[in-house]
Amino acid sequence: MLNKSHVKYIQSLAHKKYRDEAGVFIIEGVKMVDELINSFPERLLEVFATPKWMEPREGIVKNLTQLSVVSEDELKKISQLTTPNELLALVSKPTHVNKIELLDGLTVMLDEIQDPGNLGTIIRSCDWFGVKNIVCSPRTVDVFNTKVIQASMGSIMRINIYYEELLDVIDRFGTIPVYSAELSGKSIFDIKFTSPSILVIGNEARGVSPNISLRSTHKVFIPSYGNAESLNAAVATSIILSCMTK
Repeated sequence: MLNKSHVKYIQSLAHKKYRDEAGVFIIEGVKMVDELINSFPERLLEVFATPKWMEPREGIVKNLTQLSVVSEDELKKISQLTTPNELLALVSKPTHVNKIELLDGLTVMLDEIQDPGNLGTIIRSCDWFGVKNIVCSPRTVDVFNTKVIQASMGSIMRINIYYEELLDVIDRFGTIPVYSAELSGKSIFDIKFTSPSILVIGNEARGVSPNISLRSTHKVFIPSYGNAESLNAAVATSIILSCMTK
């Protein structure tokens, strides 16, 4: 049974301040936690599961020393989801979050992405297309936000995600081409992309910041064949990544 202080601690992880202080974030749901147990057991700190999850997994349960059995009511108290899904895990944050150490292949830069669903989907798309590094501006939504975690569908564990001033990173790796997604750019279908390279995706409302735009070596856009005003940032990222990695 969970005591009040532990419930309070887990609930506090809904806030970035306490996640940063503890170096811990939450992953919920059968699919993602199962993958975590199988692929990244060293990152697990604690797992809270209902008997429903445990019954068909006797072999896993025997070897899972961090496991605590909780009732559905207890899970509701610590879950950040509207409808909790059988188990919740406390996970250690990676140590590379604050300082990018290398750029290799294609790196995605996010310039003040604000919507957690967009960030999570972008992470998932990067995982699909083999992108290993994402650099977020400091004003981008926190990657360990619950909605980001859920939208990433486990991909967050396979991508290196850094928070730095984008111009600082561009300056540090000054010889690498920078492709910024902008309506004033050239069609992605008319560009021959090179590697290594950087792709910059701008804020959902304002686009790429002027100072970043000035530093980009190539401005690219996705041609429209219909009447939609714009594309969702995550959708646009996926389309451009498809062209850059083919």
